[in-house]
Amino acid sequence: MRIAIINGPNLNLTGKREPDIYGTQTFEELLPRWQDKFAAHQLVYYQSNHEGDLIDWLQSEGNKADGIVLNAGGYTHTSIAIRDAIAAIKAPVVEVHISDITQRESFRRLSMISDVCEHTIMGKGVQGYELAITYLTR
Repeated sequence: MRIAIINGPNLNLTGKREPDIYGTQTFEELLPRWQDKFAAHQLVYYQSNHEGDLIDWLQSEGNKADGIVLNAGGYTHTSIAIRDAIAAIKAPVVEVHISDITQRESFRRLSMISDVCEHTIMGKGVQGYELAITYLTR
């Protein structure tokens, strides 16, 4: 299976930014571990701070990948365009959040994308990505 992991804005700072919320490991450290753990599957990774780039990747991978793990970052709460891109693709999408967005600031509690994602995992730290990959490969 081909699984695309797509991260939105500021997730390139994971491991450096607010480690009490987002942890101390970078995606450069995590990705090889996941590739080893899920060696029977092809994992591709993309991160962008730009909404249009994320939409382009969703549209592209939505026709190639067997599943998508998406942490849309701050766009989770604001982007109807990303929501529409998810709704338009065939690949199932698992929404992931490192923190529990329902326990954060009020503006972070609404997800514009949950209703078009097959599943949501939040508050499990970076382990949420592994849980999402496991979910998609079952």
